[in-house]
Amino acid sequence: MAANDMRSVASLFMILNFAMYATLLGLCGWAMNRAIDLGFVIGPGLELPAHFSPIYFPMGNAATGFFVVFSLIAGVVGVASTIAGFDFIRSWNSEGRPGAASAAVIAWALTLLSMGFAWKEIELHDGRNDTLIAMEAFSIILSITQFLYTVVLYG
Repeated sequence: MAANDMRSVASLFMILNFAMYATLLGLCGWAMNRAIDLGFVIGPGLELPAHFSPIYFPMGNAATGFFVVFSLIAGVVGVASTIAGFDFIRSWNSEGRPGAASAAVIAWALTLLSMGFAWKEIELHDGRNDTLIAMEAFSIILSITQFLYTVVLYG
């Protein structure tokens, strides 16, 4: 009976994390598209400004570019982690556990990195819009739910 309970809890976290990572990817995709469309363009014969950053975003603050890039990476790895977890939960045998658990740990580590940049962006608090605030919230919540999912997989 305990194995079925753990399987149900793991399934719940897996579905929740998949939905949240997919949403985070959508929000990050919007931010990246906006940065590409409205980014800094250097014309012929012009020099780079003194404080030019290759990760320039027309919204947010100095941490926004790093936050968006690492959130994109964490989102892709998080979705891959839930796919590996789906295969393990479907079979629920000891052979699939190491792969699903290691993918979950890697996704959690990248999500923690994303969360760190989210906290830095919150600390700087200049120019943040509602989409960036939602991305920060998703990143912080995902760091907790992904940790719990990882604990359930190892349990």
